[in-house]
Amino acid sequence: MSTRYSQYFQTQETPQSQPIPGTDQVENSAGGFAWEVDDWTRLDRFLILGTEGGSYYASEQKLTVENAEAVMRCIKADGGRAVKRIVEISEAGRAPKNDPALFALAMAAGMGDANTKKAALEALPKVARIGTHLFTFLENVQGFRGWGRGLRRAVSNWYNGKGAEQLAYQLVKYRQRNNWSHRDALRLASPAPFTPTHNALYRWVVASEVMGEREVSRQERKDGPMVVKKYNAINRELLPAIVSSFEAVQQATEAKDVVRLIGSNSNISWEMIPTEFLGEAKVWEALLPNLPMTALLRNLARMTANGLIAPVSDAARMVAERLKDEERIRKARIHPIAVLGALTTYRQGHGARGQLSWEPVAEVEDALDQAFYLSFGNVTATGKRWLLALDVSGSMNCGEIAGMPGLSPRVASAALALVTARIEQRYAITGFSHQMVPIDISPRQRLDDVVNTISRIPMGGTDCALPMVWALQNKVEVDTFVVYTDSETWYGNVHPVQALRDYRRKTRIPAKLVVVGMVANSFSIADPNDVGMLDVVGFDTATPELISDFSVR
Repeated sequence: MSTRYSQYFQTQETPQSQPIPGTDQVENSAGGFAWEVDDWTRLDRFLILGTEGGSYYASEQKLTVENAEAVMRCIKADGGRAVKRIVEISEAGRAPKNDPALFALAMAAGMGDANTKKAALEALPKVARIGTHLFTFLENVQGFRGWGRGLRRAVSNWYNGKGAEQLAYQLVKYRQRNNWSHRDALRLASPAPFTPTHNALYRWVVASEVMGEREVSRQERKDGPMVVKKYNAINRELLPAIVSSFEAVQQATEAKDVVRLIGSNSNISWEMIPTEFLGEAKVWEALLPNLPMTALLRNLARMTANGLIAPVSDAARMVAERLKDEERIRKARIHPIAVLGALTTYRQGHGARGQLSWEPVAEVEDALDQAFYLSFGNVTATGKRWLLALDVSGSMNCGEIAGMPGLSPRVASAALALVTARIEQRYAITGFSHQMVPIDISPRQRLDDVVNTISRIPMGGTDCALPMVWALQNKVEVDTFVVYTDSETWYGNVHPVQALRDYRRKTRIPAKLVVVGMVANSFSIADPNDVGMLDVVGFDTATPELISDFSVR
């Protein structure tokens, strides 16, 4: 009897527990084989997805270290390119959180060559756009370098580069984070004031003992109170009006006084108001007309709990109108994850921490649903035939997208798939683990219903080849397969790329594959040498339009 050697070695059908012969596949964390993405793709995944919560196969610490090492390699290979990419993703608001970009910029400022350090420090105002960003950067950068001349100059330029009114607003709104305050930063940077007003503001910050609650900085604890005396010559006439308004709010004893002060200065933000007044509906009623979009999303629950947002109320109408304003969403850089997280929290009627509870208002829920789709901007319909395949295996249920409680990669991928489904006419949505899993969701449903549906689906192993195998077996004509996954595939008897090529060969459809990476790991099921395959990052705001463009090339 002759031996059929091809049963052991061939390129058309290989178990996922083995690499495809002749390829450079690597073993993934699940024991299967996939392609390792390059460091630049890993940089993008880290900047957009972060590593909060870790993954099924890696703790948050391990995943963070692995990504940091990839970022470091990018910095060493081409520091200028790395800094440019950090700035691009941060400025465009493509990531749910800015913290990964601030961390990567701190690495470049501390570990790059001279030109890279210079570029990173010059980019500081572009990435650290508000005070809390600056404090996060300072906490990170001290892990990579000391306070040399370059860092002092960069921090000085951050302060001096802002107009007096803008700077004053930053000083009173973003006062403290990560054990840092403006007093700490100004003492260490020692900026030469750009104008007399800047000088007055710097002296006010360093000498002031009360900015909200008493804030005793690390530097004051070290130097003692006597150091404050040399900053007591403050020309208060030069201080912008927001400073005196802030001081008055801090000294207020009744809510009506806070309301009056908000009415006289529309720049007073909720962060400037003492905690004891933040439960008052009248205070929020005064704040609401000028409440920025990010603050609006963060405080929907609070305003509903205190009775300001109620069914058919003027406040509910105003909130809904703003949430459905695409231009306002775009200008505020509101990320879809922020909207999805707000919707998920708001609908459940209670917070993850604390005792706050509320009765959700349907008008607000509907507006949040619409805001999610608007936050992606314009996505072009293609007229192509789509199969949107969601990995609902066990590994996709671990970790959190951007640290949002309850927002696992498997839940978030369903919401992301609906962005494409909402604008396309010819599509099917399905799920898979080690077997195909029917999923009854559509863009006609509200997102909170979709989240609940996905959360109830049983979990299993991972076989990312199944969408292509299923489409071939069921004679489903597909132009573009979109697989939302962590690429930790291992279960099947054929690799995803082999299943796609088999589909192409037997149907004569030049089908494409888009792999949407939902975790910041180093794997992809897309063959980088196949021009009909594309690897993109999940919840990058640019992803849906990028997928559309790729499908019509």
